[in-house]
Amino acid sequence: MPSLPPIFTHTHTPQAIYEKQFVGIIKNIYKTIGFIKTMKFEIMFMGHKNIRALHQKTIEITKETSLTPQGDCIVGVGAKCGCADLPDNIKEKLRDPKCTIKFMIKVDAQTFSWSGKGHPDLALTHTTDIVLRKSRFLCPRTLAVECDKASDSIPRTMIKALQNPDTVGRFIIKV
Repeated sequence: MPSLPPIFTHTHTPQAIYEKQFVGIIKNIYKTIGFIKTMKFEIMFMGHKNIRALHQKTIEITKETSLTPQGDCIVGVGAKCGCADLPDNIKEKLRDPKCTIKFMIKVDAQTFSWSGKGHPDLALTHTTDIVLRKSRFLCPRTLAVECDKASDSIPRTMIKALQNPDTVGRFIIKV
């Protein structure tokens, strides 16, 4: 009786079939729970004497370099990036409604973290601003919705540091 070619003896054994099914199940679990490679994007920005960070619904950074005291959600100016400047792979992840986005602001040794959600209708086209919202309001400046914190949650020691125009901050997005 002729023997089967090696490809059939290996791939059709009960163990090989089990291994293939197991790998498929694990991949589906990883996909379902979002255990896929995390992407990180970092934006440098500067402090400004008029930073107040008192807004109860939003956090904003902007490429603009001037700021009036009325901009009470803004935590950084002179940012290196607005929504439109984000890489396409980050934008794609931000538009996933199942995506939980992690954010962090780092200033000197201080950090402030929060999270938000993606939305399929995010435009991400504003050339100067990035706004993170507690609400589900969408406009070209919106980067995330349903955030769990706003600018009034940022520790006042960090805000004090950000009121110095020489302070450099880092805004980090993880998707």
